Amino acid sequence: MTIREILQFAAAELSAAGIENSHVDAGLLLGEVLNSTRTQLYLDADTTVSEIHYLRFLEFLQRRQQREPLAYILGQQEFWSLDFIVSPAVLIPRPETELLVEEGLSLFQKHASGSGLILDLCCGSGAIAVILAKELAVPIIAADISEDALEIARQNAKRHSVEHLVSFVRADLLSSFCKQPLFSMILSNPPYVSADEMKKGLQPEVDLYEPHLALNGGTGGYDILRQIRRQAASRLLPGGSLCMEIGAEQGAGVLELFSGNPADTSCFVEARILSDYSGHDRILCVQKKQ
Repeated sequence: MTIREILQFAAAELSAAGIENSHVDAGLLLGEVLNSTRTQLYLDADTTVSEIHYLRFLEFLQRRQQREPLAYILGQQEFWSLDFIVSPAVLIPRPETELLVEEGLSLFQKHASGSGLILDLCCGSGAIAVILAKELAVPIIAADISEDALEIARQNAKRHSVEHLVSFVRADLLSSFCKQPLFSMILSNPPYVSADEMKKGLQPEVDLYEPHLALNGGTGGYDILRQIRRQAASRLLPGGSLCMEIGAEQGAGVLELFSGNPADTSCFVEARILSDYSGHDRILCVQKKQ
C-alpha cells in the first residue's frame, strides 16, 4: 500500500472508533513509523510502504482505535514547544497548564529578590519544573508521590539539560518537608477531578489510560486542594505565592477555601482566579500574608 492509501484507510478506521481529528492522528502515527514529518508524507504520498513498516503501523493503529492516547503511543508530548517523555505513569501535559507556567515566570520576575525555594508539587512528568529551570536558570524542587512519575521527570530533566538544577523528592504532597517557611513559590497541578466525575467515567483516553492517582481529587475535587492549603500555610515564606491548576467550575469554591481568617498570620491574601482561553476557571493564585 502507498502512504496515501494507508492514511485514507487509517483515518476512516479511527473515525469509526469515535476519534476526532482522525486524519491528524493517522499522519502522526505513520510519521512515527517512517520517521517522517507530515509534510514529507504528503510529498511522498505515492511511495509504497514496506511490509515491516506497515505491520508496525497497524500495531499503533490498533492501540489508537482502543482509545490509547496518542502521546502514550508516541512516547512523548509537546508542551511549551518542547518534547516531553510521557508514559501511563504520568498525566499528559495539557496546553492549559502552560498558563500556570506563565504565571510562575511572571511572579518570579516581580519578586526576583525572594530568597526561598521554588517547588513543583505533584510534578508528574516534570514539565513545569523543567521549564522553570530552563527559563530561570535557578534550582527547582520537584515532588511527587509516585516513584514511577519521578523517574519520567528525571528523564525529562536530563533530556532538556537541566538535571543539575532540578532536585526530585518523593513526597505525599508537602508531608516530607519540615513545617518551616521554605518556599517563595509553589506551583502545582494537583488532582482536582471529583470522585463523582471519576465514578461516572471520563473521556476514554483519560479514564482507561491516564493515572487516576493524579486525577482523583475526592469529594467535589477539593480533598487534595484542602490538604495543600493546610500544608502550604506553614511552608511558604511570608509574601510567598501558591499557584494551582483547578477545575473549570471550582473558582468560587477555592476562593472561599483560601480566604481564611484575616486574624490568622498564616492566612492567604490577594487570592485571584485566572481563566483559560475558553473562559473557564483554571488557575488559583494566592499570596501568603506578609
